[in-house]
Amino acid sequence: MAPARTLARKLALIGSTFLALALGSIGLTLWVSWQLEGGAAAVNEAGRLRMLTWQLAATPAASDGAQTRAALIARLEAGLALLREGDPARPLLVPWNGDARARFAAVETDLAALAAAWRGADPPSGAAAAPQAAAFVARVDGFVEAIERALARWTALLHAVQLALLALALASAVAMLYASYLFVLNPLQRLRSGLAQVQAGDLATRVRARTRDEFGQLAEGFNRMAETLQELYGNLEARVREKTARLELQHERLAALYEASAFLARTDSLEAMARGFVRQMRRIARADAAALRWADEAVQRYHLLAGDCLPRAIADAEPCLAAGGCACGQPRGDAGTRVIAIHEAVPPGTASACAEAGFEHLVPVPVVLKQRVLGEVDLLYRGEVALSDDERSLLDALASHLASAMEGLRAGALEREAAVAEERGLLARELHDSIAQSLAFLKIQVQILRDALRRGDELAVARTLDELDAGVRESTTDVRELLLHFRTRTSGEDIVPALRATLQKFEHQTGLPAQLSVDGEGLPLPPDVQVQVLHVLQEALSNVRKHARARGVWVEVQRGRDWRFEVRDDGRGFDAEAAPDETHVGLRIMRERAARIGAQVAVDSVPGAGTCVSLTLPAAAAARPRSAEEAAA
Repeated sequence: MAPARTLARKLALIGSTFLALALGSIGLTLWVSWQLEGGAAAVNEAGRLRMLTWQLAATPAASDGAQTRAALIARLEAGLALLREGDPARPLLVPWNGDARARFAAVETDLAALAAAWRGADPPSGAAAAPQAAAFVARVDGFVEAIERALARWTALLHAVQLALLALALASAVAMLYASYLFVLNPLQRLRSGLAQVQAGDLATRVRARTRDEFGQLAEGFNRMAETLQELYGNLEARVREKTARLELQHERLAALYEASAFLARTDSLEAMARGFVRQMRRIARADAAALRWADEAVQRYHLLAGDCLPRAIADAEPCLAAGGCACGQPRGDAGTRVIAIHEAVPPGTASACAEAGFEHLVPVPVVLKQRVLGEVDLLYRGEVALSDDERSLLDALASHLASAMEGLRAGALEREAAVAEERGLLARELHDSIAQSLAFLKIQVQILRDALRRGDELAVARTLDELDAGVRESTTDVRELLLHFRTRTSGEDIVPALRATLQKFEHQTGLPAQLSVDGEGLPLPPDVQVQVLHVLQEALSNVRKHARARGVWVEVQRGRDWRFEVRDDGRGFDAEAAPDETHVGLRIMRERAARIGAQVAVDSVPGAGTCVSLTLPAAAAARPRSAEEAAA
């Protein structure tokens, strides 16, 4: 294959050709000028020979002129030698040809004769020397004429070369213009014309690549671009339809996921969730029937929770399936969304309720949460079914939503159960620490009353009746206080209104003045934390009521990064290091409540100087989210 002649190569070839011609012409011109200059110097040297000849003829024949004649003859011979050999340094060049050589030979012969005659002892006199000098000068003139004729020819050649240079310059300009048009302007015009036609909508336009240079490559690239545009434009409608179909599919998928998520979020019962979800799965998958089966903890058996368009025979025959015993109910290791041919999955000779109902294919969709199989959605088809990757991922996503929702129901049920158990434990502790002790005291007093009646001790009977009356009143107060504790509600924004309500009830029950002071600013406490704080403060107020014999109560709240609550009284106080009594029981209850929210309770009491109970709640404990058990407590 011949190498591609690029545009640069073409222009370089044309330019180098014209450059070579120009350099050759200039070299020829210089050479001719050199010849002309050398010839002119030769003519000048020949003229000097004529002058020396006349000087020789004019030299007297006397003996005193011998040296002058010898010098002149030597100069003539040197001039002839110079003309014969030339002098490139001057330059001095004789344009030798046949005529010039013959005439120069005659000049040399005549000069030799003259030199022999004039060097002799009897040189010719002036009258005889003049004709000899004239003859020799005539020979020199003939040689000069030969030189001049040669120089005339060189001059004509120089003029011809100069005219040729002029013609070459004109031809070069024309050739470069033509080459520019042929190799640059014309291909560029064809490309511009092609672009204009493509811009006008004619995508069938093609530019003929006449050369293999850069413009030929551009033409080929233009043709490929036009073919690509024509292909893209021709397939544009198909591509738009395909893209629209994919967008519609994605929209349907998102709508299905949104609808399923919304349904699962607003459904709070297992039965309604199972029935509604299996109905949505059958509609989204365009199945003829669907069933939702839930697995046990070991994924050994699958229990039927709900079905949609599921024949009664299948529901009655397969309420519980062993894992791997049928096409439905995949074992844990094989769980995956795929298409199963029912007649191939059922062993020969084995009856299948699905096959008897006319179903041919099954698509099991495992319900998986954190690598744990919770159940399976079985989609039944009476005809052929093809499952694409998008459809498979959609079914898996729906099943994942179901798993999360079912786990949420289970977690909610466990939280409610734990909350009820915690609430019951709290109630039991409150009853044991207050009313149970009062009832035990009343039981002892009743026994004492019986003994006093049996003895007939009226004073003991009266004293015991007073004790019983005080115990009943105290039990009634404890019951009211318990009701106050369990009915106390907090504000989601601030705990201060609840504190004011608690102190108002305390003042109403005891008649003691209670003052509340709040200092600082801080973020509101979570509602569950507020409840526990109120219970601790209520327990402290209860101890004031029961044991302090105080004249007043002060509650101080310091809000900030850390929260601090103080309940102070001016009562009789107690020894915090002494043996446990009822006061210590209340302190234990307060510390248990404070531990639930990460707080600390401190008691500072001096006998006869009152008591100060402080509750400190760090910032991390005040802001942390609470579990359902803590919130319920």
